[in-house]
Amino acid sequence: MTRTGNSRRTFITGAAATAGALSAAGILPATAEAATGPATAAATAGTAAPGQGRRVAVLGGGVAGLTAAHELAERGYAVTVYERRALGGKARSMDVPGSARGGRRPLPAEHGFRFIPGIYHNLPDTMRRIPFPGNANGVWDNLVAPREMMFARAAGREDLRAPIPWPDHSPAELTPDELRRALTGILQSLVRLPLHETAYFVDRALVFLTSCDQRRDEQWERTPWWEFTRAARMSSEYQRILAIGVTRNIVATKAEEASTRTVGTLGEAFVFNLLGRGADGPPDRILNLPTNEAWIDPWEAHLRTLGVEFRIGWTVREVRYGDGRVSGVLIEDPAGTTRTVTADHYISALPVEHARRTWSPALRAADPMLGRCDLLRTDWMTGIQFYLTERAPLVHGHLNCIDSPWSLTAIQQAEHWPSRDFPADYGDGAAVDCLSVDISEWDKPGILYGKTAKQCTREEVAREVWAQLKASLNDTGKTLLSDGKLHSWFLDPGVDGLGTPRPTNQDELLIHPTGTFHNRPSAGTRIPNFFLSGDYVSVDIDLATMEGANASARAAVNSLLDRDGSPAPRCTVRGLYRAPEVESAKRHDLWRYRLGLRNVFDVG
Repeated sequence: MTRTGNSRRTFITGAAATAGALSAAGILPATAEAATGPATAAATAGTAAPGQGRRVAVLGGGVAGLTAAHELAERGYAVTVYERRALGGKARSMDVPGSARGGRRPLPAEHGFRFIPGIYHNLPDTMRRIPFPGNANGVWDNLVAPREMMFARAAGREDLRAPIPWPDHSPAELTPDELRRALTGILQSLVRLPLHETAYFVDRALVFLTSCDQRRDEQWERTPWWEFTRAARMSSEYQRILAIGVTRNIVATKAEEASTRTVGTLGEAFVFNLLGRGADGPPDRILNLPTNEAWIDPWEAHLRTLGVEFRIGWTVREVRYGDGRVSGVLIEDPAGTTRTVTADHYISALPVEHARRTWSPALRAADPMLGRCDLLRTDWMTGIQFYLTERAPLVHGHLNCIDSPWSLTAIQQAEHWPSRDFPADYGDGAAVDCLSVDISEWDKPGILYGKTAKQCTREEVAREVWAQLKASLNDTGKTLLSDGKLHSWFLDPGVDGLGTPRPTNQDELLIHPTGTFHNRPSAGTRIPNFFLSGDYVSVDIDLATMEGANASARAAVNSLLDRDGSPAPRCTVRGLYRAPEVESAKRHDLWRYRLGLRNVFDVG
């Protein structure tokens, strides 16, 4: 299908024109603050508007905030979103300043590459409801599935390439050289991973698969993945692939700390996804355009047509409490003026490290659950993009440099953006591809300077990451990445102060050490008009993900509807797939757990 390349300006201009026409006709209010009547986009479309114009202030414009605004606007609420920086949050893409030449777009950059696996259901449902020109299923049709993935090894060890099975996938070209590399990688891994260790890991997976929910929530939540897999007793290959590699890729947390409940639950979901069970689509999906073009800009445009208002550059300072309710929110506008915003309801959709700083002492006293959020931990996981003047023959999908000190993962973008001719559309015409890299480990020394990423300057970070990529990819006699192909690089501007004693990161990632599950709050609080939304809120997918942000926003809206006595239909919140075949084994394990016995497959 041919994709129509609509710019942000096209989407937003069209949305503004539509909203302006509706406002001029008296159908939509000119501002959210003035929206006191029942007129809404839902009412205009001939559907009921149970919200009757009641006002909701959504604090934060990331995936959680935009989802909450979407669900509320469809139910007749007057919504205003307050966002300090840019819509989309960590999911957005951004322009590289000063990179455009000859009428082209600026080079596209991002906090980190998008990954929307088939285990997600709530987020894809929202994407299907965001119109996109030429797409029958809206933005969802902009998802494409990489055909393979690669574990890139260092020290002269052949990379392990793996196809991603799915009915619609066509296999990568199997040239004699590709076959040689694939077989060498598999055999090297098999030889280095002792057979008894492989068997033991499979047994541990079976233990988790058949564990009842209570054992998962209590015993395995308090057991580090490193301990659960007995990694300390195993070979370095076992530790690198099955302990460290799994946790860094799935939960971006150190194996020695990561909750077995979190790692195991997500691993289980991905296995079922590979088997085609309970899947929305292939196990690996990305967008076929930069995120804002493919998703965030169309979403903003659609929400504006539903009457949602946006206050960009407005920073939330304090959520105030009085008379048993949130009485208002202290917000600083782009001019630096502080004002109090009031609404009927408030949804806090900020990341947890920012949200908890806005909760006043009186608010915290009203619900002790908020105080437990101080125990939730965040860490650095930040993206850097390398723009290349030649396509590098790496892999048709994600690559994981599992031997890299900074735990690098990456993907080449251009081949997955078929509706864009990279050199013709972006930059100065010299860059033909974007290698987008996520840096997961910021506290271990690198190979070039012997310093941690936080101790390096921005330039040193770029050189170090490039050196680690080359060490993982150029170590088997073939130069896949060369300095001569490097056009430029861009490091997420949310990171500041690198190389100084006080580096900062505006966009940290919630991590999942043991015990985290018990400190995650629910979407509804004890304050009747205050709700929580974000990837730290307790939902079925126990991981900091866009799916978790979306599901929590739906839960927050449902709680708001309940408090409001609204007759509007509740949001559907789908959990992870549960295989019916193992439910009997889990019931048997519940009986054993209550008796203080091990899982039947847990032989130590």
